[in-house]
Amino acid sequence: MNKHFTAKRLLSSLISLCLWSATLLFGHSSIAAAEDDGVVKIDRVVAVVEQSVITEFELAERIRTVAAQIEKSGGQLPPENILAKQVLERLINDRVLLDYASQTGLKVDDNQLDRTIERIAEQNKLSVPEFKKALEADGISYRKFREDIRNEIIIARLREREVENKINISESEIDNYLTTQANSAQDEYDLAHILIRTPEDSSPEDLQKLKAKAEEALDKLNQGTDFAQVSASYSDAPNALEGGKLGWKAAGQIPELFAEAIKPLSPGALTPILRSANGFHILKLLDRRGNATSMLVDQTKVRHILIKLTEVVSENDAKHRMESIKERLEHGGDFQALARQYSEDGSASNGGNLGWINPGDTVPAFEQAMNKLGINEISEPVRSPFGFHIIQVLERRKQDMSKEAARLKARQEIRAKKTDEAYQDWVREQRDRAYVELRLEDKF
Repeated sequence: MNKHFTAKRLLSSLISLCLWSATLLFGHSSIAAAEDDGVVKIDRVVAVVEQSVITEFELAERIRTVAAQIEKSGGQLPPENILAKQVLERLINDRVLLDYASQTGLKVDDNQLDRTIERIAEQNKLSVPEFKKALEADGISYRKFREDIRNEIIIARLREREVENKINISESEIDNYLTTQANSAQDEYDLAHILIRTPEDSSPEDLQKLKAKAEEALDKLNQGTDFAQVSASYSDAPNALEGGKLGWKAAGQIPELFAEAIKPLSPGALTPILRSANGFHILKLLDRRGNATSMLVDQTKVRHILIKLTEVVSENDAKHRMESIKERLEHGGDFQALARQYSEDGSASNGGNLGWINPGDTVPAFEQAMNKLGINEISEPVRSPFGFHIIQVLERRKQDMSKEAARLKARQEIRAKKTDEAYQDWVREQRDRAYVELRLEDKF
């Protein structure tokens, strides 16, 4: 046994000792009390995670939130004990990740949190005070909502730092992906998924029980039970309570085991039980579609002159300089020469030439002004976040960008697949390393 594990066990034993002392005082495992209409209710401990605990009140509050979300989306709730275990596992994983983030110095300050909540309110077309009232009307504490959002941001940044930033995609991976896509007619699949996870140290007896659980789930599906309900009751996947939906996935985005199993299926059909290193899987093909399309893009060949705004160059100064350059152009000045002399953009050495521009390649203010120009026409000074521009359109054309778009999409899909797999593995590693003691069985 290594020293790190021994130390963690010792620390957890001390926590357990404290909780045991509380048991002597209150009569059962508890750490706090709440009063409701004069009746004192003991807040039981349902899990110990490293140096902290998850209480029954905390679990009940999260269950209410998850249940409301499931009912709002039209889903059917699983049995109470199954829902409690699913939600508790999420709470444990979140606590493990938040502890890790705290240990490694990852924080979200109040200013960052306020800006995020402002954006959430804006997306709901509400002011922040109106958003607070809407939360209260739904029975949601604004203070608790703030902390939940803070934790979501921390976990998202943790995922980015520990996983996403370490994912590399090679050109050969893209080539192989595109070859696979071509061979599979570039089909895309809308999928739902149930996972019965098998721990690495599972005994043959454990594996047999888990396989029987998967068979029971498949039997219920074949009898017509709603997939979302079976997912919520049986699946160990992170999205089990959301019906196990994976969304649209290209053939190259999913494991080959899955791709081969769903290839012959019609929408609505189920795969047999599939066995992988992670466990037993059941997939449902919700829909499928072809993805072989061409992409014609309007491209513009353009050049520009840029005067940046700085601490010593005000907006008025920059605009005045641009008007002077525009006047020289109108009187026969050479655009390339003036760009080399005055432009503060990296394209200056090339006479301001930006080459062929695709829609979305430039900031909106630049693109809008560019799109209004005729061939060889020179714009008035245009304000953008970078400063003031004078723009000249040289040519326009329609270009088939299918290959470029396909490579970009392939890179994004490979990254998404590799990131999802790496993140799940990383979370599982953090969970396995953490000391976790479950006490929910005391109630269910």
